[in-house]
Amino acid sequence: MIWSAVFAAIGAALVLLYHDADQQDSGYHFLFARWAHHHPSYFVSVWARPLFTLLYFPFAQFGYAAAKLFTVIISLAAAWQTFRLARQIKFDRAELAIPLLFLQPSFFLLSFTVLTETLFALVFVIALRLHLSGRIKIGMIVASLLILIRPEGFFIGVLWGLWVLRIADCGLRIADRPTFQGRQWANVWRRWARIPQSAIRNPQWLLLASGMVLWWLAAYLITRDPLWIAHDWPSDWSPDGKANGTGPVWWYVALLPLIVGPALIAPFIAGLWRLLKRREFTCGVSAFLILFGAHSLMFWRGWFGSAGYARYFVCVSPAIALITLAGWNELAKQRAKFFNPARNSFAAIVIAVSFLISAVYVDGWKFTRDARAVEEMREWFRANERPIARLICSQAHMRIVFDRDQWEKPAFTGDREHNLALIRQSQNQTLVFWDEETGSKWYGLRAEDFENAGYVRLKSQAFKLEGLFFRLPWNRFGGPRIQQMHLLYKD
Repeated sequence: MIWSAVFAAIGAALVLLYHDADQQDSGYHFLFARWAHHHPSYFVSVWARPLFTLLYFPFAQFGYAAAKLFTVIISLAAAWQTFRLARQIKFDRAELAIPLLFLQPSFFLLSFTVLTETLFALVFVIALRLHLSGRIKIGMIVASLLILIRPEGFFIGVLWGLWVLRIADCGLRIADRPTFQGRQWANVWRRWARIPQSAIRNPQWLLLASGMVLWWLAAYLITRDPLWIAHDWPSDWSPDGKANGTGPVWWYVALLPLIVGPALIAPFIAGLWRLLKRREFTCGVSAFLILFGAHSLMFWRGWFGSAGYARYFVCVSPAIALITLAGWNELAKQRAKFFNPARNSFAAIVIAVSFLISAVYVDGWKFTRDARAVEEMREWFRANERPIARLICSQAHMRIVFDRDQWEKPAFTGDREHNLALIRQSQNQTLVFWDEETGSKWYGLRAEDFENAGYVRLKSQAFKLEGLFFRLPWNRFGGPRIQQMHLLYKD
């Protein structure tokens, strides 16, 4: 309870201090939830995700900060369920599961934003607890909802089916030191050969499709399009689109400090080795490994728009926390005779360093700072108000501070000429809120292009945006962000 109270206070402080997020996705998810009652198709959108939009919808009506506070609640619930799971599987020091979850830098970063990964983590750990307690069917029904939150639900769903078909044994302990030799390897191959027979004899695995069936039914009732999910599929999620670039197959190995935490890599590796060696907590371990392998391959090959973000692994952050806890306990036991007098001090130092790293990670994101410039420009416009029939903007937070429906946004693409034609066609009393970085990078448009299309420049201002707590001098991560904001108007 003390750990939960500490991180609840930290989460509330983060919401008050940082008014946006490290990526625009957070703002757009909020806008989908905020305006879903005007556009019911948002409730079944492939990008927005049905369960996420439905749960966030009531909170989004009270503003962006309220939606972010709801994420803090979800993060706390995920941490509490992870602690309960640690007790359920009889891990020592179960209470440490809460800081070991929150102090994963990527989880800490997302714990106060409107992104889908934290909700996925909560539903995942609840389903895992149900499965490991023997409530297999209800566990499958809950796990089937993961596809309604993020695409990773597909991979976890397939893995869950293997657990149910007893291809992966999810018992807490199979043997202390299994050796896969001789007859044991023959047993493994025989179990793989029995997959089709198990699937026929045990059709309860079909419950894992219930979430997808529910999505299809809701989409049909709302849109009357039986192929809505296929038609709404984002164009850059093609199998070989490479929309967000590619990277080496070992990319996520290099990102482990952001996934696990630099100070926690040693216990994580020790825990992973221990659990694999003893075949303990195989459900959690296999869930982490399946996502690690899938995302490594997708980013390496450029499949389905995979962007190489460390935040994807927040989906299985409860499993990562418990793997780390297993390693923490193992190292504490092995090194007790050497470090026993200073063990508590050493643990406190590791947690304090992990918190400091996470705080620097949040404060160092330059994009988050744009919210300060956006809000300052909004205050200027309030003092110089003009009627607005339409808002065109380059960032989601601009639309949030004006509380405007993103349905009015022009259908911009990466084609500059197409975008120029759209802004020429815009109606009178159109306000343009544009920035130099995102607007030119995403849409190929600058403030001068709007002026050439007949818009009048109301205000332009340059900003040097630094971190709230850590002001680093270099131009790399954490350094100052040089940004320029523009307000233009079409009479």
